[in-house]
Amino acid sequence: MTATREELFWVCVGLGLCALAIPWFLWGNDAVVAGLPLWLWWHIGWMGLTAIVFYAFTRYAWGIGVEGGVRDG
Repeated sequence: MTATREELFWVCVGLGLCALAIPWFLWGNDAVVAGLPLWLWWHIGWMGLTAIVFYAFTRYAWGIGVEGGVRDG
């Protein structure tokens, strides 16, 4: 099976989202913004970005790389 350009794009997007979901670069940072730690703001923003990307995926790419139907039993 040969991957299409669009499949590779969405795989890279998914891997990027996973790789940056944990803010490794903020470990040990004690900064507080608006009463919350900076790492918590990172997660809030990251979840918003992930929701937008998932929405785009469902609108434009749902079903890419998925062939065949559901099997019974």
